[in-house]
Amino acid sequence: MTNRSVKHDTFVIERSYAAAPARVFFALSDKTAKSKWFAGPDESAGRFEMDFRIGGHEINRGGPKGGPVYTYDAVYQDIVPDQRIIYTYDMYVDDKRISVSVATMELKPEGTGTKLVLTEQGAFLDGLDDPAMRRRGTEELLDALGASLKGAPVNA
Repeated sequence: MTNRSVKHDTFVIERSYAAAPARVFFALSDKTAKSKWFAGPDESAGRFEMDFRIGGHEINRGGPKGGPVYTYDAVYQDIVPDQRIIYTYDMYVDDKRISVSVATMELKPEGTGTKLVLTEQGAFLDGLDDPAMRRRGTEELLDALGASLKGAPVNA
């Protein structure tokens, strides 16, 4: 029998962007805008679907060439335009679920820009995922969001 375990973790990441909350919200909520930054470096594109509404789903599937396939499967739980997005999501490697999370993104005006505060609570399953790696990956995605808001190459 396989060892079944769960490790719980909560982390908070803050970023400041030189873009108004409406512009940051657009980059988070528009499929074309999000596709420019929401992927890891050197990942081959797979499947990307986004139904941005309360109860809507987002699926993002891909991975490095020749490597495992990662799937992000999210459901939007709460949306307040230009202010807040709450979503739950499962992460898979190939067909194995590695974590289940709830995340909140808060967008707060900061001068002429935006302070984004992301809080994530995760259940990391069976030793297949690690909270520190998830945090690092999320930080990289938020940095890529910042680069896309500046118009810079995202995965340079």
